[in-house]
Amino acid sequence: MPAIARVAYLGPPGTNSEVAAIRAYPAAQHLPYPTVVAAVRAVQAGGADCAVVPIENSLQGTITDTVDLLIHEDDLAICGELVLDIEHCLMVRPGARRDAITVIYSHPQSLGQCRRYLETNFNGVRTEAALSNSDAVAVMMRTAGAAAIAPARAAEIYGAEILERGIEDSAVNKTRFVAVARQGAAPTGRDKTSLAFAVAHDRPGTLVSVLHEFADRQINLTKIESRPSGEDLGVYVFLIDVEGHRDDPLIAQALAAVKEQADFLKVFGSYPAA
Repeated sequence: MPAIARVAYLGPPGTNSEVAAIRAYPAAQHLPYPTVVAAVRAVQAGGADCAVVPIENSLQGTITDTVDLLIHEDDLAICGELVLDIEHCLMVRPGARRDAITVIYSHPQSLGQCRRYLETNFNGVRTEAALSNSDAVAVMMRTAGAAAIAPARAAEIYGAEILERGIEDSAVNKTRFVAVARQGAAPTGRDKTSLAFAVAHDRPGTLVSVLHEFADRQINLTKIESRPSGEDLGVYVFLIDVEGHRDDPLIAQALAAVKEQADFLKVFGSYPAA
């Protein structure tokens, strides 16, 4: 695929998405957008070569905005992935007292990842969702009695004071980011393929039959989960990650066999495994 010169991410600067974008493409121009959807739309419109966006967290699970875009948009492909260790910090305006905090701002995912900490240390204190952790810090810096949960980089950018580091509920807090572009990546020999499929819910055994297409070929599945299709209650799209590239002969055979059985099949892309 063409060289990556412009990378969109969930901004503003100071988010974990910016950290991931810089690590994935350090020499590129990094372009902040207000939402995951806006970052991906920039790729579709030609304003960016790829978007580095979160797709799943080890504590909170799938990032639905990203997955839904991959399911429903036809001109996108995953071309890379990166796993980022996440450290959340509690921060305030310089000189603000901990016991004066009346509201805590952060992205909904971050609030969820720090739920037990907040219940233990700030029970009864109001929490407010922000579009991003950086937005949370920006709002906090102009709001009396406020705190924010964000990466340490956001404190550096906005001049906030960090009261406590590592407040996430689990020390094993990782977020997987994917690079989304107009086309996937060439085989490297150590690849992963992500796909979605749906089967008729009134045909017993169809899901098992689809999974056998991978098992019978000794293809390892590294992830499987279901997502509501949006069509009706009880109708699901299944999301799978498999080891290997879609151009590998066995993977290609399995995908062809799945296509014959599934009502819907979409390959999100093949890319180097993190």
